[in-house]
Amino acid sequence: MPDVSEPTSIARLRRSARIWAVASVHGEADRLARLHEALALRLDSGDRVVYLGNLLGCGPDPKGTLSEAIRFRRAVIARPGGFAGDVVFLRGRQEEMWQKLLMLQLAPNPVDVLKWMLGHGAGATVAAYGSTAEEGLSAARSGAVAIARWTGRLRSAFHGEPGHEPLMAILKRAAVNAADTVLFVSAGIDAAKPLAAQADAFWWGGTPFDAITAPFDGFRRIVRGFDRTRSGLNVGAVTASLDAGAGFGGPLLGCAFDNDGNLLEALEA
Repeated sequence: MPDVSEPTSIARLRRSARIWAVASVHGEADRLARLHEALALRLDSGDRVVYLGNLLGCGPDPKGTLSEAIRFRRAVIARPGGFAGDVVFLRGRQEEMWQKLLMLQLAPNPVDVLKWMLGHGAGATVAAYGSTAEEGLSAARSGAVAIARWTGRLRSAFHGEPGHEPLMAILKRAAVNAADTVLFVSAGIDAAKPLAAQADAFWWGGTPFDAITAPFDGFRRIVRGFDRTRSGLNVGAVTASLDAGAGFGGPLLGCAFDNDGNLLEALEA
């Protein structure tokens, strides 16, 4: 039996019929809205929705992406019999970077840290909330007080968008179905460690995903939403990877799985 004894960090999808998993959106608000339109026509009362991290970053509209995800969540849980836990958001590397960026003044090497984040997609999120990479780097070179002022402005802009800050507060590390047979993650797992010891492997990855060929910690299927190669829908014996390159010129995927981990349907926007 998998160890899912961390209720505050790992979501359990109650009495799920089908589970719709949304791949990394990477700031593609328009694609997400189109995917939601198609998904709304297919959702049944027992269906659950899991966003597999990386709503933010890279693409043209990270701020609009969060707003669209919040709007759709409200619509889903407002259904008869709906429950807040019917929609789950996972932490991806973009959300991790954003929260670390807002505490940049605490970093031992803030210029190097910020350059690394900007090189991995955080610049789009910085721009979405009213600043620029140049302003951030200038602050980082000027010391902790200047950095704190800069991150404070970003934090205020983020707080001013309805629901954005609360969404960050409910991010989960991973999600499992009620039968403990399907595990949903952002980027991958470290197959050498049990579920409870994964830490940040969920969003940074660990074991090469295509090397996972046997059930992990009791799970028959592991579903991820981010793939560095952005090679599209790939379903193996145990794994399913959904990243077709949203935010980098490719489409956004949303896929339905049953409680045995079988792929039932794939949507593309």
